Amino acid sequence: MRRRDVPEKTRVLLAVRSGGRCEFAGCNKYTFEHPLTLRDGNYSECAHIVAFSEQGPRGHDGDRPEDVHCIENLMHLCFDCHKTIDDHPTDYTRAILETYKSEHEARIQHVTDLGPDMRTTVVQLKALIGGDAVDIPLTHVYDAVKPRYPSNKHGHLIDLTAISIDDDRFMELAAMTITQEVDKLYAPGMDVTKSRHISLFALAPIPFLVHLGRRLSNKITVDLFQRHRDIGSPWTWRTSGKPANYVVNLLQRGNDPASVALIASLSGVILRVNLPSAIDDAFTIYEITLKDEIPNVDFLRRREDLDRFRETYREKFLAPLRRDHATAKGLHVFPAVPAPVAISLGHDLLPKIDPTLLIYDADRARGGFTLRLRTNDHDRE
Repeated sequence: MRRRDVPEKTRVLLAVRSGGRCEFAGCNKYTFEHPLTLRDGNYSECAHIVAFSEQGPRGHDGDRPEDVHCIENLMHLCFDCHKTIDDHPTDYTRAILETYKSEHEARIQHVTDLGPDMRTTVVQLKALIGGDAVDIPLTHVYDAVKPRYPSNKHGHLIDLTAISIDDDRFMELAAMTITQEVDKLYAPGMDVTKSRHISLFALAPIPFLVHLGRRLSNKITVDLFQRHRDIGSPWTWRTSGKPANYVVNLLQRGNDPASVALIASLSGVILRVNLPSAIDDAFTIYEITLKDEIPNVDFLRRREDLDRFRETYREKFLAPLRRDHATAKGLHVFPAVPAPVAISLGHDLLPKIDPTLLIYDADRARGGFTLRLRTNDHDRE
């Protein structure tokens, strides 16, 4: 006669592999604490994937294991999830449950392998784009920040969805909100003062992104993430694809060294003739664009592509700008760039040295580029 009891050693090992949490996808309930009274206790179920009895749930789903009590055939579940899978075995097949188990245990293994120096503070900037705001599921965040892990699952949200971008007064309100929220982020006792690292996910109009970059401190490392449109985890940097290279072009030599403009043609093409009439012969106009490639929305795939842009921006544009245009108080910027590049345009400036950024945005309703935001001159720390 076979015993129905799972050996105690196997139960303990299963609890360790599961991290003491329900392995049903999306549940993750901690099973050694009562959800209401919070008293310690064992509220877990040691569930068979292929039932102990051949007449039980999934009892004939594939070849039966020689030992139905082997750990590969067991899942650590809460009571509710155990009942669900056994009441609906056709919905929760052997293959589905084995996937749930393997993915959960791999995640637990990954998280427990990480040391405390791998924590990161997750920051999200969310605003309306085309009337909609995009929410980022926590699973996408976990995938993107690996091998780091979020030190706080709630993170720090800068929410601009209540602010319309169609009114210049609201643009200023949005900039003020970003400044206030970033100040809170760096306040003593906040999570970032412990993690000393930020993972930034942002989807917002370009002027907001540049201003956010301008406000972020250079004293704490910030990792930027790009939302991808192809198959796969949408916020995870890709590891393959054509490398992106950049070039800085001089489009016009002006007669006033204090008047400078920058065209950033990366996601799309911006032509000199489309700039406002105020950018006249007095201005020296530079362009940063893709080298040997037509600007396109999918060029930024790898983390190295962003690093290479920032290197080009700092060394081949900002350094000559400080030398040749030392009297410039403002830099007029016309960007067609993805979010991480827009943030870098502000973040890579040197406080007290580099000029204020005047950010323009293409506005069809107004018939061309319009000055939307002047970055705050207040020095970052």
